[in-house]
Order: sequence, then structure tokens, then C-alpha cells
Amino acid sequence: MKRYCLALDLVDDSKLIAEYEAFHKKIWPEIQSGIKDCGIEAMEIYRTGNRLFMIMEVNDTFSFEAKGKADASNPKVQEWETLMWNYQQALPHASPGEKWLLMDKIFEL
Repeated sequence: MKRYCLALDLVDDSKLIAEYEAFHKKIWPEIQSGIKDCGIEAMEIYRTGNRLFMIMEVNDTFSFEAKGKADASNPKVQEWETLMWNYQQALPHASPGEKWLLMDKIFEL
């Protein structure tokens, strides 16, 4: 099992943050299926202020490329991503079009 950690910011607005969290209390079934079907075994998202931190544990079948292709061809995932972008904003150092950025592990105990 491999673990990936990613970060993204939310628009710094308490009403929008509350709406974003409400969507994540009950994600759409198609989104949950899309996550699991690509080899993600577990996913957690944490928030501090408007910063999000995602932890994904994946099996050997997972690849970011395959997940991206599957998402691009799934209209419901595209609808979700468009909706979520109303609440999200790229990190300051993200390239144009980048959302969740992969983090580098710098310490382990």
C-alpha cells in the first residue's frame, strides 16, 4: 500500500467553507465509486483555516494518469469537479490548471 498526501486551498469565506464541508459529509455515489474503482483504498481530507490536506492510500493498480483519464471521461466526476472549483482555489505556487498538489514527505519517525 502506498500513501500520497496532497494540498489545496479553499476560498477564504466561512459560508463557502461550510458549504464545501456539507458536500463532503455525503459525497455523490458516482464520486465514491470513481475514487474506489481506480485503486484508492482509503482517503481522508483535513482542513485548517482554508488549507486542505488529503491523504490517499492506494493499491498497486493506482496511477494518477489512469485516475485522470477515468475522471475526464466521467460526466458526473466532471460535474462534481466544476462544482467544487466554486469553493477551491489553487495554491499560490500551482501551475495554471493545477488543483490538488502532491506533497513531498520531509520527515518520518
